[in-house]
Amino acid sequence: MAKITYKTPIVEMQGDEMTRILWDKIKQYLIEPFVELNVDYYDLGLVNRENTKDQVTIDAANAIKKYHVGVKCATITPNAQRVTEYNLSKMWLSPNGTIRAILDGTVFRAPVLANGIKPFVPGWKKPITVARHAYGDIYKNSELIVDSEATAFLKVEYKDGRVEEKKIADFNGKGVLQGVHNLDKSISSFARSCFNYALDVKQDLWFATKDTISKQYDHTFKDIFAEIFENEYKEKFEKAGITYMYTLIDDAVARIMRSEGGIVWALKNYDGDVMSDMVASAFGSLAMMTSVLVSPDGNYEYEAAHGTVTRHYYKYLKGEKTSTNPVATIFAWSGALRKRGESEDNKELIAFADKLEKATVGTIEAGYMTKDLTSLFSKEGVTVHALDSEEFLQAIASRM
Repeated sequence: MAKITYKTPIVEMQGDEMTRILWDKIKQYLIEPFVELNVDYYDLGLVNRENTKDQVTIDAANAIKKYHVGVKCATITPNAQRVTEYNLSKMWLSPNGTIRAILDGTVFRAPVLANGIKPFVPGWKKPITVARHAYGDIYKNSELIVDSEATAFLKVEYKDGRVEEKKIADFNGKGVLQGVHNLDKSISSFARSCFNYALDVKQDLWFATKDTISKQYDHTFKDIFAEIFENEYKEKFEKAGITYMYTLIDDAVARIMRSEGGIVWALKNYDGDVMSDMVASAFGSLAMMTSVLVSPDGNYEYEAAHGTVTRHYYKYLKGEKTSTNPVATIFAWSGALRKRGESEDNKELIAFADKLEKATVGTIEAGYMTKDLTSLFSKEGVTVHALDSEEFLQAIASRM
């Protein structure tokens, strides 16, 4: 049969370790037999990031700004052990953090649901989408180790010569110190991305911080959200039949546990990082969590919400077969292809993305899955078959 084609390239970002191996197999079994891929390719594997002094990550982010749709494989954010293992010249920053900063977007993470995999929270009936701010806070922090008695200050020097200074703490011995920041512009982009996403999916939006303790930092987030909602989105939400609510994060966590789901939960950078993993695990598996970075000016970057699956990669290098779950990575590709189809009104490409997702979920619901799902799956009349990664992809391909 003739392959499906599209005009504008998708930015493809290759990654690391086991997800890099799966990336190529997903293309081989599930995409290339049906779609004539047109991509602008960047190798974001740690070896190439070292060789290019991480310029490749910056180039990939700028390519997304040019072509508006990207799909990314999981990548290593190196720690001290990785610096030694890969003989790195420095501890390179997180590629995700670099891309997020350049695109100034919001990360939306939602679980893939399959009939037979029951959430650990019994009341959850619908997906919960975690909207994570993708700029600032501890991900762009400055840190110091205090090695003796000292007094620490927060100091701001303005361009007009003004200086503001505030004491942080008196240290009577050793300790640690951290400075974080954010920008009103980025918070505003975060708010608008969340409001727009909620309107797109027609789901209620919750936003949660700790403004009772952080009376300036977190309260600024709360105020910007409230102002933008009242001035730009209140009538749109009423017309769509959805609501916006602000609450404290501890209250939000309690409410989430009692909810049915079906909401968009907006959180600051670190809160979103933590809570998206909690939501993913409670729905069944981190490997079933999708992630898309959306910028207010219409750029989309799709990826899996999990890491590079290092433990399985070391087994793979020994020649052992692994049962690594590729679902979130498959959905990264389907999301990017669907978005490209929507941008070009390419109904054939949109239909392919829908069928790829349906075939993936359908394979699991028929009892064929990777080992991480077998203990979670229970469906009357269905026998569970534990497959290795390649067998699972072949099962999806046959269903396609």
